[in-house]
Amino acid sequence: MSEGNAMEFTHVTSVLLGLVIILNILFATIVIFFERREASTTWAWLLVLYFLPVVGFILYLLFGTSLRHAHLFQWEDKKKIGIEEILDKQMEELSTEHFPFRNTSSSHYRDLIYMHLRNNDAVLTEDNQVDIFTEGKKKFDQLFKDIEAAENHIHIQYYIIQRDDLGKRFLEALTKKANEGVKVRLLYDELGSRGMTKSFFKEFRQAGGRVEAFFPSKLKFINLRLNFRNHRKLVIIDGKVGYVGGFNVGDEYLGLNPKFGYWRDTHLRIKGSAVKAIQTRFILDWNQASKYHDITYHPHYFPTLEPQGKIDLQIVTSGPDSEWEQIKNGYIKLISSAKKSILIQTPYFIPDASLLDALRIASLSGLDVKIMIPNKPDHLFVYWATTYNAGQLLRAGAKVYIYDNGFIHAKMIVVDEEVSSVGTANIDVRSFKLNFEVNAFIYDEGMAQTLTSFFYKDVEVCRQLTIEEFEKRSKWIRFKESIARLLSPIL
Repeated sequence: MSEGNAMEFTHVTSVLLGLVIILNILFATIVIFFERREASTTWAWLLVLYFLPVVGFILYLLFGTSLRHAHLFQWEDKKKIGIEEILDKQMEELSTEHFPFRNTSSSHYRDLIYMHLRNNDAVLTEDNQVDIFTEGKKKFDQLFKDIEAAENHIHIQYYIIQRDDLGKRFLEALTKKANEGVKVRLLYDELGSRGMTKSFFKEFRQAGGRVEAFFPSKLKFINLRLNFRNHRKLVIIDGKVGYVGGFNVGDEYLGLNPKFGYWRDTHLRIKGSAVKAIQTRFILDWNQASKYHDITYHPHYFPTLEPQGKIDLQIVTSGPDSEWEQIKNGYIKLISSAKKSILIQTPYFIPDASLLDALRIASLSGLDVKIMIPNKPDHLFVYWATTYNAGQLLRAGAKVYIYDNGFIHAKMIVVDEEVSSVGTANIDVRSFKLNFEVNAFIYDEGMAQTLTSFFYKDVEVCRQLTIEEFEKRSKWIRFKESIARLLSPIL
């Protein structure tokens, strides 16, 4: 290289380096002064921008932008359901302590119910029948039966749909119903179902089925909304049967993936008035994703339902567009109300400071706090952060169980064997801040005791993590945990 070319190269390099530094300062300024994030998240992004000055820009564009206060989910016909009148009536009766509770245990959680009503439009329904599934085969056997029995419409939403044997059987069942004249709509998350192809849905679409992807890429390989995923799993059959929980659609959820082995999850099948709330959530999500096939109100989507049982519950949702982290706030409210015990099952345990403190205080107060996590990772950084956070609670007296019978993916909390929550939200920052989630908060002792019995049956195939074992971690493990802990606000 000649001396002139060398000088020109040095000049260009200096200019580029200067631009990188300026952009670094610009992005850091945006993160600190304009985004108004929590301090932990701000420091995490500053670390990324500092140590990865070029890649950090791209990562911030993909994962650092905010959706707060974005009005994504609009449905003018929602008022036709009559939900506003019900909400006003229930909030008035709760605030004046005149709510006619049918279930006495529900009255103990008046404040929690009111919080969900006021901030999430989560109507309390008191006439539900709920079936619990912990194994994929039983869940999908029942789901296929309900699909086969559908007469008017089938609405389905999953984070992951695989193109494997279960995914093919699932789509064949939906295609059959579409050919019979049943209106079938299928919504999936583009990132979660990233192996999906348009050809997979060809016969389904030809039969009249409708398919939409949530937050699809505008350009190939570029999606500035990549970080915000719809993690909800919902099924509604004829407006009469609803499903919500942790199972996605794929062979691994039947325990057929050698990497994970037996798949332990928790899913609910609901009949009763709560199905109307599940239906409303689906329609809001569908209309956001659909460009041409919006759902308008029709009575057959919200049929008159006879009481199916006596279980009280609220369908609660949250997402990055919300002002409040509603599901996380519900968890904290449950934990702070505990008098005896708190049982948690979660595949990822990366709570923020508020939830971790709530659990730590509960344990230090002498409550029986038990947490169950997997023995293997499906995301390495997340797993390292999970083991670190679980270990922190050991010092406060909590008990931590490592599930050794495959992979535990259940998202469940039970308090005092009296109240519980099951759904799609993990105990992590991503579920609380970045993903669109949905949980059922269930005010029923029978349900809570059943979930408790499942928990203790799982304990039999767990090993208990002791404080002594945790303190013996190698320096390499501690180093990985430290990195994961620093990045946990943005994992």
